Amino acid sequence: MKLKLIAGIALGSLILAGCGEKKEEAAAPVEPTLETLEQKVSYIFGMNLGNQFKRDDIELDIDIMAMALRDAREGKDPRLTEEEMQQAMTQFQEKQRAAKAEAAKAIADANSKEGQDYLTANAGKEGVVTTESGLQYKVITEGSGPKPTPTDTVTVHYRGTLIDGTEFDSSYGRGEPTSFPVNAVIAGWTEALQLMPEGSKWELYIPAELAYGPGGTGGLIGPNATLIFEVELLKASQDKEGEEKKESKEG
Repeated sequence: MKLKLIAGIALGSLILAGCGEKKEEAAAPVEPTLETLEQKVSYIFGMNLGNQFKRDDIELDIDIMAMALRDAREGKDPRLTEEEMQQAMTQFQEKQRAAKAEAAKAIADANSKEGQDYLTANAGKEGVVTTESGLQYKVITEGSGPKPTPTDTVTVHYRGTLIDGTEFDSSYGRGEPTSFPVNAVIAGWTEALQLMPEGSKWELYIPAELAYGPGGTGGLIGPNATLIFEVELLKASQDKEGEEKKESKEG
């Protein structure tokens, strides 16, 4: 009798121990390895999707995505009707648009305030001139050549930065100046260039409304960004047609 009891207790202990081991294994699953080609390619596809979702700021349920992948791979019927899918996607897209619009507005408002504060403080600095439009400039070197007209083509060297000093463009960095018509650039440039004698080097402080406004450029220049440019007017090439008309009138 005692032997049977001891054997029963021992068997029960083994069963309980086995259950405990199974629970412990379930709580700590073995992480899959990346050894086979299929495993590596699966990981690559997953990383690409994950990076895209992160870049687009999309929050999704990874477990549900895995379930949908298995359903599709195994040829199961979709768990949502076509109408339910379309409705859910429409709601999701509207939610994403609203979130992006709210985030963009917050950035635009912050940039606008920072720009206004900067220009207000800058206006009181020595050598800074503020025009009627709100453009600010400071003469670093005053040239003695002609001033460009709106239809003239100018050749300049320039460096553009945000008010925090972040550089977003530079002809100096590219190693060569650039040429363009005076009336083919942002309003702040068009105004400033017509005030600059050829050979001048100025620093421009351009409010957002004379630059890229609430749209920005989609890159480093955000919505309502105030911009700073160092501009060196190397050459002002007069518009030949305009000069001919001018000479004809004078004659």
